[in-house]
Amino acid sequence: MTFTASRSAWLRAAAALALVAAASAVRADPVEDFYKGKTITIVTSTGSGGAYDLSARTIGRYLPKYLPGAPQFVVKNMPGAGHVLATNFMYNSAPKDGTYIAIVNNAIPLIQALGGKGIRFDASKLAWIGSLGISNLLSVAWGKSGVKSMDDVFVHEVTTGATGTGSGAYLYPTAMNNILGTKWKVVLGYKESAEVDLAMTRGEVVARGGASYRSFLAERPEWIRDKLVNILVQVGDEREHDLPDTPLMTELAKTPEQREVLRLISSSVAMGKPFLAPPEIPPERLAALRAAYEAVMKDPEFVAEAQKLELDFKPATGEKIAGVARDTINAPPELIAKAKAAIEAPGEGKPE
Repeated sequence: MTFTASRSAWLRAAAALALVAAASAVRADPVEDFYKGKTITIVTSTGSGGAYDLSARTIGRYLPKYLPGAPQFVVKNMPGAGHVLATNFMYNSAPKDGTYIAIVNNAIPLIQALGGKGIRFDASKLAWIGSLGISNLLSVAWGKSGVKSMDDVFVHEVTTGATGTGSGAYLYPTAMNNILGTKWKVVLGYKESAEVDLAMTRGEVVARGGASYRSFLAERPEWIRDKLVNILVQVGDEREHDLPDTPLMTELAKTPEQREVLRLISSSVAMGKPFLAPPEIPPERLAALRAAYEAVMKDPEFVAEAQKLELDFKPATGEKIAGVARDTINAPPELIAKAKAAIEAPGEGKPE
């Protein structure tokens, strides 16, 4: 009888342990287990202090709230080569385990499609997480230069600074030169956009292209408010509500063919300010990063802070921007050939 009772008690205990183990297995979260106690690095393809850097640092404070395991986030600036340097790093060198993500320029898929220099990545294989969104991109001229509108750029040579051939500051002026006959003179070699801004104030260059309107309002509000710069042209699908009299680049086209090519070259604006992870990241961690990112975009505290900081805020999902990247890369070959020819003008060296 004692043996029977002991055996019965043992069986009940074993069954209870099995239930506990089963419940623990159900509750176990491999993503949470992986990220717990870890630090995730956000690589930004620009220098410190700009809109990309600010976006990375702001979002990095909110992601632990929604990512299983609540890892910490740090930001690493990696400017250079018109955003190609950071993208190459993420594709080839960054750990593919979900501990590195990046915010890069939206022109990265377009640069690949057009055969840009120094590319060692395939944007269709990058793990796109989501986008903060972006306003139209602007070309502006220093007010004291006397360049007041695009009419002046069609008549006189206008120097404009750029960080590299992968930047919008290079792509858009070069495309306008080759397609429309403008007289932009692109000066390459600046490390970051803030250097181009400084170069304008010093008279080294007259203009800067590829500047997000909202970012410009956040970083240089007095330049717009006090009309220290003249806004010449904007790149995007439609004119900014605040800039109804500033033409779109596509609106400068004189033929349907020109408009079609300029529209492809403008397509990168739809990518916003995209976040990505390296290729081959475990799918469950990519899903967790995407879910956390989408949750941040809906967080009332984050939305309020983004508005206060005047960050670009037109969120897009990772799936959506991945689709934009694929569509850009897979555009018709004849259209890509025309767009590629439009950006093949040689760059100039940075002035001493």
